[in-house]
Amino acid sequence: MEQYTGKSIYKSVAIGPVYFYSRGEQQVKRCKAEDSQAQLERYETARDRAVEELQQLYQKALKEVGEVNAAIFEVHAMMLEDEDYNDSVKNIIFSQQVNAEYAVAVTGDNFAQMFAEMDDEYFKARAADVKDISERVVGILSNKRAGSSIGREPVIVIAKDLAPSETVQMDKSRLLGFVTELGSSNSHTAILARTMNLPALIGVPVKEEWSGKLAIVDGYQGILYIDPDEETLEKMRKKQQEDRERSRLLQQLKGRLTVTPDGRKINLYANIGSVSDVAAVLENDAEGIGLFRSEFLYLEKDTYPTEEEQFQSYKLAAEMMAGKKVIIRTLDIGADKQVEYFHLGQEENPAMGYRAIRICLEEPEVFKTQLWAIFRASAYGEIAVMYPMITSVEEVRRIKAIVEEVKEELDARNIPYKNVEQGIMIETPAAAVISDMLAKEVDFFSIGTNDLSQYTMAIDRQNPRLDAFYDPHHPALLRLIRMVIDNGHAHGCWVGICGELGADLSLTKEFLQMGIDELSVAPGMVLQVREAVRKAE
Repeated sequence: MEQYTGKSIYKSVAIGPVYFYSRGEQQVKRCKAEDSQAQLERYETARDRAVEELQQLYQKALKEVGEVNAAIFEVHAMMLEDEDYNDSVKNIIFSQQVNAEYAVAVTGDNFAQMFAEMDDEYFKARAADVKDISERVVGILSNKRAGSSIGREPVIVIAKDLAPSETVQMDKSRLLGFVTELGSSNSHTAILARTMNLPALIGVPVKEEWSGKLAIVDGYQGILYIDPDEETLEKMRKKQQEDRERSRLLQQLKGRLTVTPDGRKINLYANIGSVSDVAAVLENDAEGIGLFRSEFLYLEKDTYPTEEEQFQSYKLAAEMMAGKKVIIRTLDIGADKQVEYFHLGQEENPAMGYRAIRICLEEPEVFKTQLWAIFRASAYGEIAVMYPMITSVEEVRRIKAIVEEVKEELDARNIPYKNVEQGIMIETPAAAVISDMLAKEVDFFSIGTNDLSQYTMAIDRQNPRLDAFYDPHHPALLRLIRMVIDNGHAHGCWVGICGELGADLSLTKEFLQMGIDELSVAPGMVLQVREAVRKAE
C-alpha cells in the first residue's frame, strides 16, 4: 500500500480504480509558411470554432454546475477575442512567416508565463486558462483533439492538472473523485469539485503507473491510498456508509425549525451567486438568502448590466423564495474580482484598494442603477439590501442620501417599492471597532468573516504559502465578532454571519453563545448547520 498526503478540496470518500488523465499536450512544429494571409485566415476560422465550442460548454456547465461555475467558459471565449492575444498571433505569423499552430502555441506560452509571474493570485490563476484556450485552438488547427473520455466504468481521475473545460466534459456519472498535482483550492476545477460534491485532493505527486490500480481518496484526512490493504479498505468503506447514512438522516431535518434545545430561533439562510443557485437553496431547505452576490451579474457580462436586466434577476429570486428574505449585497468588485469594462487599473495592493462601496460612491450612476433595480424588485417579495466594505459612519450616511434620491426618482416614475431593510457588511476591523456607532445608522449587520479574517491577521487567504499562519479561529477575530454582536444588539440591530466561518461547525456553539441571530452558508451546508444548532446546549 502506498500513501500520499495532499490538500483536501471536499470532505468525502471515494473508492475505485485510477484513471490517469493525460492531456496529451500536442508537440507543435514550427513550419515555414510563405502565404501568411492564408495562415491568418486558418487561425481566425479555428478561433471562431473554438468560441462556438466554449459557448456550448457554457450551456452544458450551466445545467450541471450552475451559472457562477459555468462563467469560466464565457471568460475563455472573451480571452480568445482579446485584442492583445490576437495581435500577438498575427504578428508572429507575418513577422516570422510561420504556420498558425506555432504562432498560437508561442502566444499561449508567452501569455501564460506573463500571468504566472504576476504577484496577484487572480492573474496567476489565468495562466492555466490561457494555456487551455491556446491548446483548444491548436487542436482545431491540427485536427488532433485531446478528449475528455474517462471510459465506461466509475473511476478516480488522477492528473497533473485539469482545465475547467476538461472537467466539465467528463461524464459525471462515472466520476468518483479528483486528485491533481497542480492547482489551488481557489481554482475553477476545485470549485467545480465542491459544486459536484466530489472528494478531491490537490498537491499530490501523481504517477502514471497508478492507472488501473485501486485507490481511495480520503477527503477528510487529505490522504490518497494506492493499492490499499484490506484493513484500510474496510475502514474507508465503513466511512462511506456512514456518510450515506448521515446524508439520509440530514434529509429528515427538512421542514424543521432551526432552533436551539432551549427554544432560541436562529435564521438559517444560504449564500448564492446567481438566480440559478436558488434551486439549491430551496432543495436544501434554507429559510432565506443571506447573501446574493450581485457582482456576478457584472462579472458575466462585457458591459454594465442594465437596470432592467438586474431588476429581472432580483425579481425572479424574490418570487422564487416566495416571501422568504432575500438579502442582496450591492456591487462588490475589485481585488480578486476584476471587471475589464470598469477600467480599475493595476494596484499595488488591490485587496485594500479601489473596490466595493468605494467604487459605488465614486460612480453614483452605476450605484443608482443597481439600487433602482433592487428597490423595484422589492415589490415582489421580501428583499433587503446590504453594502460591502464599510469603514466609516460617513460612508453609510452618503449611501442613505443616495438611497433617498433613488426613492424620489422611483416615486416620480410611479414605480412601487417597499422600504427595505438596509444593512452593512462588517468585514474590516475599522467597521468592527466602531460598530456601536454604525448600528445607529442601519437595520442589521452581516459579518463577512473571509475579509475580516485576512484584514485582522494581515494574511492573504488566497496565498498558499501562508496557510500555516492563517488561523480562522484566531482569538482576535472571535473577539471582534463578539464585539459586533454586542454593539449591534445594544442599538437595535440584528447580526448575522455570511462568511465561511458561518459553516464552521466547530464554532456554531460559540456563535450561539455570543448571541448571533442569523447564519448564512453554502446551500449544501444548511442541513448540517441546522443539526448543529438543534443539538447545541
